Amino acid sequence: MSPSVRPTTTVRLVFLGAAGVGKSALICRFLHDRFEHKYTRTVEELHALEFDTIGDAGIRLEVLDTSGSYSFPAMRELCIRHGDAFALVYAVDDPGSLEEVRRLRDEILELRGGKGAPITVVGSKADLTEADGRALLAADVMATVETEWDANFVEASARTGDNTVGVFRTLLQQVSLPHRLSPVMRRRRETLPRQTRKKRPPLKKNNSCTLS
Repeated sequence: MSPSVRPTTTVRLVFLGAAGVGKSALICRFLHDRFEHKYTRTVEELHALEFDTIGDAGIRLEVLDTSGSYSFPAMRELCIRHGDAFALVYAVDDPGSLEEVRRLRDEILELRGGKGAPITVVGSKADLTEADGRALLAADVMATVETEWDANFVEASARTGDNTVGVFRTLLQQVSLPHRLSPVMRRRRETLPRQTRKKRPPLKKNNSCTLS
């Protein structure tokens, strides 16, 4: 093999869920360690992180942020068929968004058939208390997800940053990639927005992303 050509393992993580549950906010917090207060509808955005490891192989981590606002069944089916692991996101103050997660899980299992479907159910807006409007308790959802659905469960808050890394750690463990990425790796990140009806400004590049 030519020394200039290095094998790369590509892994795609797909975020699915109803509109407004915080999919984009969780991804933005993980990639850029910031929280966007203004809600912007997403059609589809692909974020790519490339890791040069110590050795002969590289890792390309793709994070696909999908729409919860627009109905594109063909696009969603393509995302499901080509995803390696799935984050199904609901908001702890919106019981209806958990029902959407249930429906999405059923769709994934149907489309994937005999193929594996690593799923992590993510309770977003975990910083909310019952006084703030929390309607879904972690213990109750966890019991359903882990016992009945045989999936992983994580709660996280994009606003505070609490356990956001834990979401990605769990997804990487499901696809047998190391959840701790060495700080000596050289990281390169790019955001590749797909065409949308209302474009959002490009995310700034930085090298702050680590999983630990």
